[in-house]
Amino acid sequence: MTQTISIGGIHQEERASWIPMIAIALGQMIMSFNVASLPVAMGGMVKSFGVPPTTVATGIVAYSMLVAGFVMLGAKLAQRYGALQVFRAAVVLFFISQVMMTFSPTAVVMITAQALCGAAGAVIVPSLVALIAENYTGRQQATAVGALGSARAAAGVLAFVIGGVLGTYIGWRPVFGILIAVAAIVFLLSFRLKRDHGRPDVEVDIVGVILAAAAIICISFGFNNLNRWGLVLASPNAPFSLLGLSPAPILIVAGIVLGQAFLMWTHKREEAGKTPLLALQVIDSPEERAAVYAMFTVVALEAALNFSVPLYIQIVQGRSPIATAVAMMPFNLTVFFAAMLIVHVYDKLTPRQIGRAGFFLCTVALLWLAFVVRNDWSEVPVLLGLVVFGIGQGALVTLLFNVLVTASPKELAGDVGSLRGTTNNLAAAVGTAVAGALLVGLLSAIALSSIAASPKLTPELQAQVDLDNINFVSNDRLRTALEGTSATPQQVEEAVRVNTEARLRALKIGLLIMAGLALLAIIPAGRLPNYRPGEIPSDETAGERGQSS
Repeated sequence: MTQTISIGGIHQEERASWIPMIAIALGQMIMSFNVASLPVAMGGMVKSFGVPPTTVATGIVAYSMLVAGFVMLGAKLAQRYGALQVFRAAVVLFFISQVMMTFSPTAVVMITAQALCGAAGAVIVPSLVALIAENYTGRQQATAVGALGSARAAAGVLAFVIGGVLGTYIGWRPVFGILIAVAAIVFLLSFRLKRDHGRPDVEVDIVGVILAAAAIICISFGFNNLNRWGLVLASPNAPFSLLGLSPAPILIVAGIVLGQAFLMWTHKREEAGKTPLLALQVIDSPEERAAVYAMFTVVALEAALNFSVPLYIQIVQGRSPIATAVAMMPFNLTVFFAAMLIVHVYDKLTPRQIGRAGFFLCTVALLWLAFVVRNDWSEVPVLLGLVVFGIGQGALVTLLFNVLVTASPKELAGDVGSLRGTTNNLAAAVGTAVAGALLVGLLSAIALSSIAASPKLTPELQAQVDLDNINFVSNDRLRTALEGTSATPQQVEEAVRVNTEARLRALKIGLLIMAGLALLAIIPAGRLPNYRPGEIPSDETAGERGQSS
């Protein structure tokens, strides 16, 4: 624990050991590494399980959905039983989930493993912030908070490098096998953390848990099935319809309504003097709410890009996982260094200035990518766009987390952690699901339009192909599928041409839509605070900030 001592009237800060921070950082990294490895392993899983790429996306959504849905419960468990105790228990559950993941025989087991991993993450995420607050203070605490953001970015880099190499030369399973060993190391290192004492007086709001989890699961599940069940009208794949409407948007609306019900219920509990599931003080000012909106947007954009690029490289181009790693390396390295170095400009720029600049860079990068992307992600202009986006994204994630942490007292560190976990993982689930639905939807619309306009692709040939379920496939797989039809060589080449052009146009339009979202996010970024981030404040300091907001 850092202590302030006085020598000759001069206050000096006694520095605490950084070994406990290794356990905290690795706790963040194993979660981030797991979810970042899924897009890299996409090609291998598609082959192993014989499923479409969107099924792998379901695994990502299952993880993010469980974290987002139950992270507030995890925060309360950490407060009631002690952050260190629940952190260790969650690491054990994570260990079990990775054993399932490594040896999963089917896609269903893979998705189940990711759901268990998400349940573990729901406890680990809020525990990390509470453990930092317990083990560090002063300048070390600010450095530790920045390191937590950098650990997330570093895990993304390692996931692409290790996942790319192992996925290409050995297979995707050893990538997750590594996490079994690292989880064991985290468990052992956790005994170097300062033990905190739980507060038995903290109540677990069961009604709040149900409302929050139901809201997030409905929203995530709805977005994840937009393409499969229909954007507005129910498709033949929809499990049911309501007056012809797709259940996907109905679930999204139901989730939003349940979210409002959760906020109303939480206000009611606070007024009654009872412990809420989420202390609303962490979002009681316009600046804090702006930070949450901005964080949701930038994480959703990152998830969308992280899904789109591997989808295009591995499924469309048919290239290896290591090719994906090489293509994404500039982006991931940039995110890592931006997240780590942004703390050095806190003395010169305010969160509002950094936030606006970050979203401006993301907008410019996505617009640039939409115009320069071709069928080769290794081109210098494309790499430049990924680097610029990485600068904006890395700076924003660390900044926005710092804004939330420094706006609340130490005793609410767990609530800040749960808010961060809910926001990040709901955004990751929505971003991945929307990217999949958007790209497949655009591909279908463009392909159907091109097929109708092509005289070579006759109605007779179209009747032999399932045009109701158009998805991203490589040209080789398309040629193989057409071998079972009456298509002539000329018709096969025409179908390949249509497929190639439609995929690229879908990606370009998708990037333009992402750029539009990044541009809109400049609005909430303009409401970020003008004070400079610092230490997690005392109760008095936080109260003064709340009153001045």
